[in-house]
Amino acid sequence: MKTTMKMLTASLALAISGMAVMPVASAADKGAIGISMPTKSSMRWIADGDNMVKVFKERGYKTDLQFADDDIPNQLAQVENMITKGAKVLVIAAIDGTTLSNVLQKAADKGIKVISYDRLIRGTKNIDYYATFDNFQVGVLQAGYIESALKLKEGKGPFNIELFGGSADDNNAHFFYNGALSVLKPYIDSGKLVVRSKQMGMEKVATLRWDGAVAQARMDNLLSAYYGNARVDAVLSPYDGLSIGILSSLKGVGYGTPKQPFPVVTGQDAEIPSVKSIIRGEQASTVFKDTRELAKVTANMVDAMMSGKTPTVNDTKTYNNGVKVVPSYLLKPVTVDKANWKQVLVTGSGYYTEAQVK
Repeated sequence: MKTTMKMLTASLALAISGMAVMPVASAADKGAIGISMPTKSSMRWIADGDNMVKVFKERGYKTDLQFADDDIPNQLAQVENMITKGAKVLVIAAIDGTTLSNVLQKAADKGIKVISYDRLIRGTKNIDYYATFDNFQVGVLQAGYIESALKLKEGKGPFNIELFGGSADDNNAHFFYNGALSVLKPYIDSGKLVVRSKQMGMEKVATLRWDGAVAQARMDNLLSAYYGNARVDAVLSPYDGLSIGILSSLKGVGYGTPKQPFPVVTGQDAEIPSVKSIIRGEQASTVFKDTRELAKVTANMVDAMMSGKTPTVNDTKTYNNGVKVVPSYLLKPVTVDKANWKQVLVTGSGYYTEAQVK
């Protein structure tokens, strides 16, 4: 009996020791995903990063999430470090889409796949796929909101409008602007919309690094130089962070009262300060892009590539980065205003709780 017990004990010990050296399934088995985000100064990029980490971890990947603080050399160093540490795939939202060619060649030399995330990386063949929203449509939605609010289709006007663009080194900014002008330019040409400053074109209206303080300073200058006793009726703003700065400028010269209501000011990203501003009746609208869905699309692309399959895309014509047309998956953006914010952002999607935005 004792001998039998000894044998059983020895067998059990051997089994346990064997178990200790057996491979355990872990995130490391699928490899690491390097995620390079441009900045933490915008809440949307923090949300993008968090969403991707969550989705990738759920699917068994390790993640290396880095924010570059809108500093191009910093982003280059972070991406190079991800390559050195052996990332299997890089997901990059570039600060400047033209500065990554050399570092992405290093990635290609090591067989690392690259997904351009939200912002198209330009001037390199070493981009495999692009995951984004329909950026031209974002501009169409913003301008369409102005068109509707001012009743331009019904022949109302003339109205004064000023145009703001995003950062000129961000490829998306040009799509937003061009989408908006596809709606607004006929009204400008006919005189129903008047740009009193005559500042049009991205070379004149761009806002470096999407900086709200820069937008506020420019709006201050526009109001003092061109508006005197005249009223500005609409402001095309491509991003909520700019909209908040623009609204601050308008408040400074007396807008926001019953006698001088705010112009129609657009936005993008449904950031909490702007949603609150919309509820208060200040900012008119924003464009909501559910970054949780973008994270899933990106993870789907990674899963497909890692298993030797071709990722699903829905656009193979639009996004030419100067070297190649990058196969893309475009998600649909949605307009949000005072009438539908709760349905779209809270009850419909669960993106926010009501307490967060009230």
